[in-house]
Amino acid sequence: MRHRILKLSSHARSVVMTTVLVSCSVVAIGVACNQSVGLSPDDPAVIARGKDIFRFDTFGDETFWTDTLRMHEVIRAAVDPTTALSVGLKVDTDSLPPAVVAGVQNGSISLTSPATTVALLKLNAVVGLKGTVTSVNGQDVLTRVGITCALCHSTVDNSFAPGIGKRLDGWPNHDLNPGAIIALSSALTPAQKAVYNSWGKGKYDARFNFDGLNGPSVIPPAYGLKGVNSVTYTGDGPDVAYWNRYVAVTQMHGHGSWVEARATPPENVQNPPDMVLAKLAALQAYQLSIQSPSAPVGTFDAAAAARGKTVFDGAGNCASCHGGDHFTDAPGKLHSSTEVVSEPEPTGPSFASRSATKMYRTTPLRGLWQHAPYFHNGVATTLDAVVDVYNTKKALNLTAQQKADLVQYLKSL
Repeated sequence: MRHRILKLSSHARSVVMTTVLVSCSVVAIGVACNQSVGLSPDDPAVIARGKDIFRFDTFGDETFWTDTLRMHEVIRAAVDPTTALSVGLKVDTDSLPPAVVAGVQNGSISLTSPATTVALLKLNAVVGLKGTVTSVNGQDVLTRVGITCALCHSTVDNSFAPGIGKRLDGWPNHDLNPGAIIALSSALTPAQKAVYNSWGKGKYDARFNFDGLNGPSVIPPAYGLKGVNSVTYTGDGPDVAYWNRYVAVTQMHGHGSWVEARATPPENVQNPPDMVLAKLAALQAYQLSIQSPSAPVGTFDAAAAARGKTVFDGAGNCASCHGGDHFTDAPGKLHSSTEVVSEPEPTGPSFASRSATKMYRTTPLRGLWQHAPYFHNGVATTLDAVVDVYNTKKALNLTAQQKADLVQYLKSL
């Protein structure tokens, strides 16, 4: 079966990019990919290897981003640091030598020159982008570029400047505009560019290149996953490795294989040689080691949050689905689209209808204070809006005080 790569023509289905967590096909393949490597998920050496994979491994996807989309040409000609930051790309200060930090601070290093972006890529300082920089006639030239898991599922703490700071792995990059980045490619048609530019910041459509429909979802966090198992919005696979393989092969366009017979249409992508399978166990081990960030002191009212927990467990009926240590009834249960309050979609087809399960998994509640917007489609921009949606659609009849207390409890998680 030939690799189902996107044909860059007017009647092609389209190109896609990455989003976040990265995968392992049907359940049988998901189990096999972990057992075959035979590594302990708690071994510090395994976790360290997974961290390196998460941050820097492209799985050979340069053949797509460079050879097909020619993104290296776009970057070296027109993407200066200011432009890169404007579309949500981040810079890791831990990768910057003191001289570079000083140069940015005193203005001797230009943030409006594409050459500076090339220099940052040479230092491995652009989060989620991996560049190959070669000296040509004494000048550094970007010759190849690929993407990594960290592009969508890491950000920075802004400790140096907005978009520049220390890495925060697992945090969703809701400043990132994946569609706008893809649309920079000269290999795309105007119609394709229009679709990608319609997604907006913090959203990505991980099914678009299969079904040709346009319905982006919010980039999810990749922390607090240990014990959750059903890690996607629709609970498609048994573990993180399932989604890791899906994204690595079908979205990042890395070299490997992906088969999912339950999808509509069935998915079968073969892109040898396999550069994904042997890395899945270590990658998953690192992702499972990333803890959810605790709510900062002073960002919620503790007394109101205590009252809100009573509402959560009682009148709000939240715990009926968001139960247990992980605040989810998955993997034991999935829900039809008629049960969830985030549908119907504001635009486009049902997100669940495009998945393998055709159902929704109850989203675990972790780090809610920092990753708005909420629901798979981002229809609620604040936790107050989340509570209002539930109160209305589930006819909960909560009082204003109960709703306010419930919001404070959600902020504390």
